Amino acid sequence: PIIQTAFSLDFINANADIHSILNGLKNSPQATFCLYGPPGTGKSLLARHVADELGIPLLIKRASDLLNKYVGGTEQRIAAMFEQARDDGAVLVLDEADSFLSDRMGAHRQWEVTQTNEFLTRLESFEGIFFATTNLVDKLDAAVLRRFSHKIKFDYLTADQRWGLFVQECCRMGIASDEFAPLESAIRRLDLLTPGDFAAALKNIKLSASSPTGDSLIKVLEAEVRM
Repeated sequence: PIIQTAFSLDFINANADIHSILNGLKNSPQATFCLYGPPGTGKSLLARHVADELGIPLLIKRASDLLNKYVGGTEQRIAAMFEQARDDGAVLVLDEADSFLSDRMGAHRQWEVTQTNEFLTRLESFEGIFFATTNLVDKLDAAVLRRFSHKIKFDYLTADQRWGLFVQECCRMGIASDEFAPLESAIRRLDLLTPGDFAAALKNIKLSASSPTGDSLIKVLEAEVRM
């Protein structure tokens, strides 16, 4: 059987020292993070990893979980989200934050401004660990961005990371090194790869009737990049 791709900080390409930040959180578990960059680069997985390393619960919310059609309903859900994280002592994650915390300068309705204001008020008083993830950081309200103690960009895998992850996954699938070693130059040239692409590729190969090979893995990865 093919094993799911494991999370590893070695395959996170971020413009911050994640190891140092994690050690800091172990000593003082209070910070606010805005993680931004392309899909599949490991933003949400990092938040899960932090919770696991600290041995505390993880609470994940999406914009769709908070939005409510009734007046004041969204603000109540925002308050409840932060209160639940506080009561549970959980790492709080808001996924797809750009669809909820958009720039108020472009807001056409008063309730859009009110919701962002409520979020900022709750965030400022939150004494735990909060992550917001987004693929479109330029859409976030400037005042929201200023509230985050850490703004970390996630990017596509480097050439060394692409090759390292390819080797790891081939070994996990039982593919011999003499079969995948000749593919190194091709993998290093395959730009725009993310850990999420590898996870999707493994699921694809798992459904295939044929035995996995280095060639089959690279072909699926190439297809992911084209998409």
